[in-house]
Amino acid sequence: MKLKITLIKSPIASLPKHKATVAALGLKKVGQTVIHPDNSAVRGQIFAVKHMVKVEEVNE
Repeated sequence: MKLKITLIKSPIASLPKHKATVAALGLKKVGQTVIHPDNSAVRGQIFAVKHMVKVEEVNE
């Protein structure tokens, strides 16, 4: 299973740690979507920035 992650809020006014997490997920612009494997490392990154992203499960 994979996770479809979409950036819905700009990280401009966020903590530097949150900006780095968003960048590590591969998100650059609001509305951009990336697909990552569903594992604990990615889930931890999502949890740190859950107020800025929308997550959907995708079966691929």
